[in-house]
Amino acid sequence: MSSVAVTILGPSGRMGQALIAAAAARQDVHVAGALDRADSAEQGKEVAPGVTVTALIDAALKAAPVYVDFTTVASTMAVAQAARARRIAAVIGTTGLGAAAEESLDALAEVAPVVVSPNFSVGVNLMLGLVAQAARALGPSWDTEIVELHHKGKRDAPSGTAIGIARAIATARGQELAKVGRYSRDGDIGPRPEGEIGVVAVRGGDVVGEHTAYFLGPGERVEVSHRATDRSIFAHGALHAAAWVVGKPPGRYDMLDVLGMKG
Repeated sequence: MSSVAVTILGPSGRMGQALIAAAAARQDVHVAGALDRADSAEQGKEVAPGVTVTALIDAALKAAPVYVDFTTVASTMAVAQAARARRIAAVIGTTGLGAAAEESLDALAEVAPVVVSPNFSVGVNLMLGLVAQAARALGPSWDTEIVELHHKGKRDAPSGTAIGIARAIATARGQELAKVGRYSRDGDIGPRPEGEIGVVAVRGGDVVGEHTAYFLGPGERVEVSHRATDRSIFAHGALHAAAWVVGKPPGRYDMLDVLGMKG
C-alpha cells in the first residue's frame, strides 16, 4: 500500500494533535507538512519524522498533495485561497463556515477535489441516513428536536453535525431548513408550529460529542443517538478521506462519498 503525504493544519489544537497521532498509526498516510499560526508554541517543533511546524502557508502546502483542516473559519479561507493556486486537494472539518468560507471552498473545488464534512465519524454518517429514513416515514406531523452536547471549549453552536442532521431531516421531508429550523427559544413563543426542526446546543466539561434526534408523536417517541468517546474516530475518518481524495476529479465531496454510502 502506498502512503499519501498529508499536510496537517493546526497541530497545536485538539484535532491537530489527534490527526498527528492517528497518522503515526496508519500505513495509508504520513504527515509531510504542518502549518500553525505564527504565535503557536508549536512553531519550529518536530511533529513527525523530519516535519517541523511552520507559519508559511506555501511552504506547508507544497509538502503534500492534500491537506487536512480542522481550524478556524479565517484560516480555512486563507489556506483554501492559497491551495487553489497550487490545485491541492483538501479535507475540511472546520465547522461554523459562513457564506464567504463556502465560496472559498467552492472556488478550490473548481480546480481540486475537496471533501467537506461536519463530521468524519462512520457512525455519525450512518446516523444521517437513519434520521432521513425516520423523517420520511414519520413526516412533519411528528415534532423533531435535535440536542447536541460538546466540551466547553467548542466555539460554534449549534455544532456542524447537528445542523447536518437537521438538514438531512428537512431534505427527507421536502423542507428547506432555513425556513423550518429553530435554534433558540425564550419567553412567550406560542405553540410549536408543525414541521419545525429545533436544535439545542449544550456545552460543558470535556465531552467529545453527543447528538440525539428526537421524533415525538402522540403517545410515543423515537430517538436516534450517537456518542463519541474518543476524538481519534474523527481523525482516522479524516485521514481516510485524505487518502481517498487524492487523484479524484475536481469537485466537492462529503464523507458519504468517501464511505461509498451515497445513493
